[in-house]
Amino acid sequence: MLDVLIAGAGPAGTIAARELARAGARVLLVDREAFPRDKLCGDTVNPGAIRFLGTLGLAGGPLATARPLEGMRVTGPGASVVARYGGAVAGVSISRRDLDAWLLDEAIAAGVKFQPEVTVQGALTEDIDGERRVRGLILRNVAGTVTRVPALVTIGADGRRSAVARSVGLGSHPSAPRRWAFGSYYTSVTGTLAGLGEMHVRPRWYCGINPLADGRVNVCVVTDRREGADDPHSLILRYLRSDHELAGRFAQAERVAPVTVLGPLAFDVATSGAPGLLLAGDAAGFVDPITGDGLNLAMQGAVMAAESARDVLHSGDWNGVVARLNARRTATLGTKSRFNRAMRVLTSSPTGVRLAGVGARLAPGILQRIIVQAGDAA
Repeated sequence: MLDVLIAGAGPAGTIAARELARAGARVLLVDREAFPRDKLCGDTVNPGAIRFLGTLGLAGGPLATARPLEGMRVTGPGASVVARYGGAVAGVSISRRDLDAWLLDEAIAAGVKFQPEVTVQGALTEDIDGERRVRGLILRNVAGTVTRVPALVTIGADGRRSAVARSVGLGSHPSAPRRWAFGSYYTSVTGTLAGLGEMHVRPRWYCGINPLADGRVNVCVVTDRREGADDPHSLILRYLRSDHELAGRFAQAERVAPVTVLGPLAFDVATSGAPGLLLAGDAAGFVDPITGDGLNLAMQGAVMAAESARDVLHSGDWNGVVARLNARRTATLGTKSRFNRAMRVLTSSPTGVRLAGVGARLAPGILQRIIVQAGDAA
């Protein structure tokens, strides 16, 4: 029997797998995709995430050649604020294709076994002393073969639509706000500023713009409206061309990749696991991409899940494990999670966005401090 079975080879899954393998556990990591693969994301790793990766001995690789991210430019109705992290503190702009493939290679090098192109059919469960306990996963490969794979500990790190979490009744999409992301890569975008990412917040939608080192520009529009979603490229252009700040900058822009659509974005869970199961990354609660903090929180939560799994492997006892993980996540990530939820609510309100624009125009220093705090650069 495996010690640990992990679903999802994004940053949360690979980091949890690597930590456990380095501690001597027998770990199998599975994912529905073959790697390297593209992933809809803002392609930013903020200063806090860079610092956290360093504490795990994860430095260099594609991070060394990525475009430095020294701060952010944020605009709203009638306001524009630039905040730089300061000193030597910086994040990076890097595609998830490159980042995730590197982290997966690091996990495999640590002894993790990886199986791609496997989908989760559901949790493998049994009743133990009247308690339903997860004992592994039911998996299906590309040939259609279904396999029941037992494990002492199962970790669901399979994203905001976690099949693992949903199969045991954990996780749901809130009724509001409900937003969808439409993203692709472009060239010939004008007006980008050296070392800065961008977030342009408007009533009922916002747009992230992030140049990469290879000359492509990551562009992602997030909106609560789905009209025109059957032609997502035209939807992106419609929003950009409707805005006086952005229209001219995309006059000659050329799309160089397919448009990816993701939504509804929000995913909430009441608990970070159940007996036999721990959740990590977006499967433990999706963070609205407007703050750029999702990767940082996902990776920190992954290490917490790995440490909880290691405790179970040492003791064989699940009693109180999930409750302690919940408490630790609240103590460590609670403030950031509440901040992200507040931003999600604020930016879903047209009135809130307009008032925030007035506030940023009158007191830009407040927004600058918020941007630095969101990047964990303070």
